[in-house]
Amino acid sequence: MSVPRSEVTFGQAFWVWLKIGLMSFGGPAGQIALMHRTLVEQKRWISESRFLHALNYCMLLPGPEAQQLAVYVGWLLHGIAGGLVAGILFVLPGALVMLALSILYVLFQDLIAVEALFFGIKAAVLAVVVEAVLRIGRKVLKNQTMVAIAVLAFVAIFFFDLPFPVIVAVAGVSGLLGARLAPERFSVLGGDGDDEALPERHPPVGRAVKTVLVCALLWSTPVVLAALWLGRDSVFVAEGVFFSKLAVVTFGGAYAVLAYMAQQAVEVYGWLEPGEMLDGLGLAETTPGPLIMVVQFVGFLGAYRFPGPLDPMTAGVLGAALATWVTFVPCFLWIFLGAPYVERLRRNRALSAALSAITAAVVGVVLNLAIWFGLHVVFAEVNSVSAHGLRLLVPSLNSLDVAALALSLLAAVVLLYFKLGMAATLGLCALAGLVWRGGLI
Repeated sequence: MSVPRSEVTFGQAFWVWLKIGLMSFGGPAGQIALMHRTLVEQKRWISESRFLHALNYCMLLPGPEAQQLAVYVGWLLHGIAGGLVAGILFVLPGALVMLALSILYVLFQDLIAVEALFFGIKAAVLAVVVEAVLRIGRKVLKNQTMVAIAVLAFVAIFFFDLPFPVIVAVAGVSGLLGARLAPERFSVLGGDGDDEALPERHPPVGRAVKTVLVCALLWSTPVVLAALWLGRDSVFVAEGVFFSKLAVVTFGGAYAVLAYMAQQAVEVYGWLEPGEMLDGLGLAETTPGPLIMVVQFVGFLGAYRFPGPLDPMTAGVLGAALATWVTFVPCFLWIFLGAPYVERLRRNRALSAALSAITAAVVGVVLNLAIWFGLHVVFAEVNSVSAHGLRLLVPSLNSLDVAALALSLLAAVVLLYFKLGMAATLGLCALAGLVWRGGLI
């Protein structure tokens, strides 16, 4: 049973969203795990079924699903204002850290202490992700049918690299068919009293039109102003248009577009030197917030190197801000426009069955993310091998990072056995990483 919505004050939600934003390491798997642990398990502000219902919708959207999930839950709790605060605070800490690292990168290109600090945090997040997969799996996979869907989804994305929308579509169709053939096996969601805690919203069509117009205006205004101020050929216009396009095609997470982004930024626009995209990705992986925050690094370097009449550092900061703005504003549009209608369909039994199947598939997808993340934390070199239509991630055993493995095991013990708490676990491992990688021992 979740806490009644009226008992959750806006102030309470603000500080919780800020905490989540500061601790949202580990990519989508870690961020979803953090929100589930905080909002469902600890605070009980939202029920399990409501959380999974929101997550299912967000996984279908372009852009960072974890940030959109934060906007969705914030909207459920406190309307538009709640969604704005949740979404902004989820992104803001990582954006500020990424901006600082981008500045340090062009000035020094030597961030050993920062890398050492976040090395420990990444190892701790691995334990958080594993815990989330186990916890959500226990609650969702309630029968053999749900287990089978999760397994098939994992196999499809891990071994065959099938696009996530395809997996979701197949799972949804299986749920619709299951609602007719075996409804008792597709009724995982619902039944936990969440309707009393968070009443449904039924917005008029006019509000949807207004939402589209307002978000479209906010989305385009900085690019238009840049064109009027510095001309249509300025780097800011090019970055605004480029990252706006990426914002609407990033289905399946940031990794789905990283190769395209790197190619365009290096070969077409000349914003980056070869290899610098990997540096930016490494920085984005070690900071809180969505991995797609790497766009800020690209935007900063592009404007820094092509500042026009501006000072290079000023241009870099403006370029980073513009890239972040046009990347994340659409996320609010997708939620504020679609979530009210998704909520309206929650009591539809056929849709509920489809979402139950999708939820089971999401468990398999999150397991895939957890394994991917774990391999890249524990091994310095992980190769992707393809043969006969199959894809397999093969770590180089010689690249095993014993320190990362030890810190991950330490995090698992203190988090799962001693119940130390997430913040304390992250802090402990961050300090250990700084001592080990920072050359203090």
